[in-house]
Amino acid sequence: MVVVNLEKLLVVGLGNPGDKYRLTRHNIGWMVVEKLIEKYKAKIKTNPIYYFSEFNINNTKIIAALPTTYMNNSGEAVLKLKNKYNFRNEEILTVVDEYNFPLGRIHMKLGGSDGGHNGIASIIEKLGSRDFIRLRCGIDKNFGSGELVHYVLSPFAESELEKVKEIIESSIFAIETLTKYGLHKTMNIVNQKNST
Repeated sequence: MVVVNLEKLLVVGLGNPGDKYRLTRHNIGWMVVEKLIEKYKAKIKTNPIYYFSEFNINNTKIIAALPTTYMNNSGEAVLKLKNKYNFRNEEILTVVDEYNFPLGRIHMKLGGSDGGHNGIASIIEKLGSRDFIRLRCGIDKNFGSGELVHYVLSPFAESELEKVKEIIESSIFAIETLTKYGLHKTMNIVNQKNST
């Protein structure tokens, strides 16, 4: 099912809570949603398993959430939010790191496998469905055999911070575009723009 006119959207920034993880590659989704909340000057409220804010973008009601369950249990928070606000799976957008993309590239899609990402795997398991939107943010693949965990949990290098800023801005643009034009047109705009 392709949603065109979104009345509401759950935007979930995947990552790990706490200063230790704040600027790590695995937390790029969290960083995007934090900046989105900041841009719309929304108040952050707390819940035992997530932080969240409520605001509107282009007449779409946004619930922006940051799970505090740690990455591997992200689905627990997403399911709670889905049930609390009665979201359909197609109204859920997860913002997530993707090491198969170069730093700076983003890509939006509906459904698909977990791609080896534990946060996405947890959400699929809890929702019992793959049919939610993913906004994947490239973090590059500069690691050797057996080094993936260390790599995703390490902070971005100083030389990468300008690209990180670009990812955040591009991702916020993608979310705003989704509320304005719906999924199909947004995927065309965002994915074409970031295909190089």
